[in-house]
Amino acid sequence: MGIETEDSWEPKIIAFLCKYCASAGADLAGVSRFKYPANILPITVPCSGSIDMQFVVRAFEMGADGVLIGGCHTPSDCHFLRGNFKALKRVALMKKMLEQIGIDPRRLRLEWISATEGKKFAEVAKEFVEEIRKLGPLGGGHE
Repeated sequence: MGIETEDSWEPKIIAFLCKYCASAGADLAGVSRFKYPANILPITVPCSGSIDMQFVVRAFEMGADGVLIGGCHTPSDCHFLRGNFKALKRVALMKKMLEQIGIDPRRLRLEWISATEGKKFAEVAKEFVEEIRKLGPLGGGHE
């Protein structure tokens, strides 16, 4: 294992994905062989609404350069009925909080991805990795 330089730096992204849709969409992307960067570490959660602010802050503390939250297809399609609406409100709050502590809010992204949208998951992963790549490493003086 070598020393990481600015030229060799690759973004580390934690993805909290709801069990019923976004996580299944990520699985479908894999079995369908849709290419997306290996920078994404998926973590399956029961619902996008179950993502607590502490999870996001902890991900950044542990070295993540970006956090992706994936929920069911649309806010009104949540398997837990109101979970996506909770996630929507929390992410808006989290973005404000991140900005106050000096973290660019673009490092946190919320997406609605259904279980049948493997291609969308791959596209979102590519876009987000590129966006984080442009922002540079968290704490690297790019904020």
